[in-house]
Parts: sequence; C-alpha cells; structure tokens
Amino acid sequence: MVLNNNMIYDRELDLSQVLSSIFLFGPRMTGKTKLLEKIPSNRYFDLLDPDLELRFRSNPKLFWEEVSVLQPKSKIVVDEIQRLPVLLDYIQMGIEKYEHQFFLSGSSARKLKRGSANLLGGRALEFHLHPLTVFELGKEFYLHNALRFGTLPRISLFLKEKREEAVHLLKSYYTIYLKEEIQAEALVRQLDTFQRFFEVAAQANGQMIEYANISRECSVAPSTVKEYYQILEDTLVGRFVWPFNRSERKKARPKFYFFDCGVVRAIQGRLTSDPSPEETGILFETWFMNELFRIKDYLNKEHKISLWREERWEVDVLIEGSKGPLLAFEIKSGKQIKNETSLKAFRARFKEVPLYIVSLQDEHSRNLGHDMTLLPWKKALDLYRNFR
Repeated sequence: MVLNNNMIYDRELDLSQVLSSIFLFGPRMTGKTKLLEKIPSNRYFDLLDPDLELRFRSNPKLFWEEVSVLQPKSKIVVDEIQRLPVLLDYIQMGIEKYEHQFFLSGSSARKLKRGSANLLGGRALEFHLHPLTVFELGKEFYLHNALRFGTLPRISLFLKEKREEAVHLLKSYYTIYLKEEIQAEALVRQLDTFQRFFEVAAQANGQMIEYANISRECSVAPSTVKEYYQILEDTLVGRFVWPFNRSERKKARPKFYFFDCGVVRAIQGRLTSDPSPEETGILFETWFMNELFRIKDYLNKEHKISLWREERWEVDVLIEGSKGPLLAFEIKSGKQIKNETSLKAFRARFKEVPLYIVSLQDEHSRNLGHDMTLLPWKKALDLYRNFR
C-alpha cells in the first residue's frame, strides 16, 4: 500500500523501532515533519513557529525547564533544530540526566557543523530522508513524472489532480530555499552572487565540475565557487560524486547531482515543457544516481558510490566496499551504447567486477558479451537493493 488513511506516503525509513536519540536530516519538502508526527512523543517543539523560536532564542533555559519537567525516558521531538543549535547543550543534559529520547530534524547540517554546535558526542544516530523512492511510490511511480517533476511527496500527490499547483510549488522551492536556508541563516555575504552561482550550478547538474569554468560563468573567484558548492552539499540540495581513487589527494573533477529532478528543472526554468532527448539523458542519470543513494541510506549499506575515470575513459557508477570495487553501472538513456571503449577499458582494469548497462528504454535484459549485461532500470535498482 502506498498511501495510508491520512494520505501520507508510507516511507522506507522507519523510526519507530529506534531506541537512541536521532538526527533526521533531509532537504525541504521531503516529509520530515510528517514522519516525526507519526512518533508517539510526549512533547513536540516546532522551531518553525516564530513565537516559539523567539522565546527560546531570547532565553534558551526555558527549553530546559520544559524538558526537565517531563517524566524520565520521555520521547521529545524538536523540528528544525539548526535554527537554535544552543538547545543541543540542554538536549545532551536531558539524555544524560533523564534518559530522554530526542528526535531532532533539520534541512541543513551546515550551521550545526560550522558553528561548533554540540552534536551530542555520539549520543544520537544520524538518518537521512530523501524524496520518494520507486519502492515508496509503488504502482503510482511513473518514470516520466519522476524525470520531469521529481518525487517530492507533496509534488507527487498534486500531480494526480492539481498539476498546476505542483508546478507552482516547484517554482517556489528555489525562492524559499534562498530566503530561508541561505539568507535567513546568513550562510553567504552576498545573496545576489550566490543566486547567480546557483543558477549556473543547476545548468551544470550531472556534469563534470570544472571550478574555473563555473567561476567565469558566474563572475566569482574559484575559491568562492568551491565554498558555494559546499553550501549546496551541506544544505542537502545536492551531492558530489567523486572519481574512484585509492589516493584521496588525487581525486579531481567530480560530478555534482541535485537531489531531485523537479527542483533542478525548476531552477533551470524548464518545468513547463517536456525534457529534450539530451536533457532526458542527464535527468535519467541524476534520478538513477539519487535512487542508489536512497537505497544505500535506507538499507544501511556500507558502500561508497563513486564514478570511475582513467585518462579519457569513464563509467558512471562504481560501488565500492571495504575491500574495493564490487559492481559498476553505466547509465544509458538512448538506444545506442556510445562509450564502448570506456566499458572495455573498465573490463580490462577490473576483470572480476560485474558491469551492468542500465537502460531507460529496454524492457528485457540482454547479454552484451565481454562480461557485460544490459538491464532495464527497474531490474538494476532491484539488483542493488538485494546486493550484499
């Protein structure tokens, strides 16, 4: 079943059995609040409430007074904890003195990490919530919609009957992100400069990042470009995928993927039209890559996801374990396989690592020879979901 009686998607991330305090991080509109509302808590603090935030900001001790009066081992939710990191000191006291269990959510870990906030010294587990997965959407998953509009929960609901409202919400995501994540948290000194970078970064989604090129396009220093990309990653709107190399110092020219196809298309101003064949290729790669990370997080797979690049050759995805590469995926949206030389180079380099071609269009698996197998995208995801 995809939806429960309250029209909320059932999520793969289940917090009901967690016994420790937790940090729940995720981009805006991924459903963190809805997930936390399902927890039978003894007290719920919503720091998006401006009156509550102002009260605790002016006198943080009031939070402690309200927490310490609760029965020992109470369950306490604090939504958007990054707005008041000072509360974490009292949260630690609540854990140690009263054995309270805290559920702390946030759409950004940047302010916590950069502000030297108390991250509870290992007393809280860290979880991540993403847009909806293929598994979560079930029979309501349509790849065309996922590539064009993304899979944020509210967007997926509105697409069924209120497509215009879904488009409006996606267009507003950009403005709300700049206003509430960047400007309100004072993450940059010049918002207009960051906004110019943000639009350029969206155009470069899924491509190899050359900081000098981005610097020229948005007229800021390369060092500032690096800092801005770090802000995007810390605020969870995208992630780097780095080339595989056992020497960390030799890593260079990563790719950067936005967390949701609908959000990146909104930033690019492309929501009102169907993706072109070229755009479809990038979107399919973006979506598939994000889906791998979602499976990895929800099933607690201790893998590293990277890309493989040597000289002029490249393969899109390399799954690494503690002892090295485990399997690889090349993502293909068209009917033709265009980089056979890279695939053969990879096969020569990693003779024992399974190599799969992930197809957008094919409905059946095929043996391509040279120890390479073509898989429809759904079978490729199932393969990784069941991979040990």
